[in-house]
Amino acid sequence: MAKNPADAPAKKSGPRKELSGRQKAAIFLVTLGSEISSEIFKHLREDEIEALIFEIARLDNVESEERDNVLMEFKELMMAQDFITSGGIDYARELLEKSMGSQKAVDIINRLTSSLQVRPFDFIRRTDPAHLLNFIQQEHPQTIALIMAYLEPQKASIILGALPHEIQSDVAKRIATMDRTSPEVLREVERVLEKKLSTLSSEDYTAAGGVENIVEIINLVDRSTEKGIIESLEEEDPELAEEIKKRMFVFEDIVLLDDRAIQKVLREVDTAELAKALRGVETEVQDKIFKNMSKRASALLKEEMEYMGPVRLKDVEETQQKIVSIIRKLEDSGEIVVARSGEDEMVV
Repeated sequence: MAKNPADAPAKKSGPRKELSGRQKAAIFLVTLGSEISSEIFKHLREDEIEALIFEIARLDNVESEERDNVLMEFKELMMAQDFITSGGIDYARELLEKSMGSQKAVDIINRLTSSLQVRPFDFIRRTDPAHLLNFIQQEHPQTIALIMAYLEPQKASIILGALPHEIQSDVAKRIATMDRTSPEVLREVERVLEKKLSTLSSEDYTAAGGVENIVEIINLVDRSTEKGIIESLEEEDPELAEEIKKRMFVFEDIVLLDDRAIQKVLREVDTAELAKALRGVETEVQDKIFKNMSKRASALLKEEMEYMGPVRLKDVEETQQKIVSIIRKLEDSGEIVVARSGEDEMVV
């Protein structure tokens, strides 16, 4: 007599194979949902997106335990990354050992550092700026620039503002014109400084410095230091000085001005020019402008924007830059104040 299949003992499934990194990423993205995942995709390369889409399409049913394990691993890696960022690998390992045990801490650090390139001067970046200043201010300007290029802009601004005035612009110029530095040079600087620094995990050339880097640093120093550096650069390298000035205050930063300052700026700007400058900017910027205009002027501006035809992006950016130039002119003449995080906010 044939046995009823229903009477047969349940077949046990074998252990699931270890998930690959892409499979874990696919599970993670599916768990987050399409809205958040689409935002993440904006920061990935096209080939990375294609690979993840492929893995997502291949996903079968994801068990709750499997999903929870992926989320827990992500949480642990992010926690370890935060510890590394704030205090370095040794600091991260110590905290993880206290909370998770030695073996778990080692596993997490190994998973993270297998694909993590530790930046040069990791130890120095955790040093107090005042101590670091005493240590490097007698070094060659190129060495100072190299170290500052790897510091957080906030710390680099403190050091730049405290350097002797005669070398401030030189260091700023060297950071701005810095492109790529070979690992050999980085290692030599680390050796000379006699610091316990992170070992370069890759032989690839490391990019640091550049105009964006020095702009970010200068934006954080006090106004007198900024003016001194810019004036010196205007004499030594006018084109570089102009490029830096263009990027130091972008049009969207107008929301940082107080109402009185914005009203002064608006008196210098034609309505048609302002309408062009506001094309495609965030609603927050537009609202800040409308708020500081009379109802009639605001209505005229909105009408100008509504009936304006297509405008080239280049023309919009040029118009925005004209308004930024007006803001800097008013600031230089003392008619408005642009607050900077590197100086006191008191106005007298």
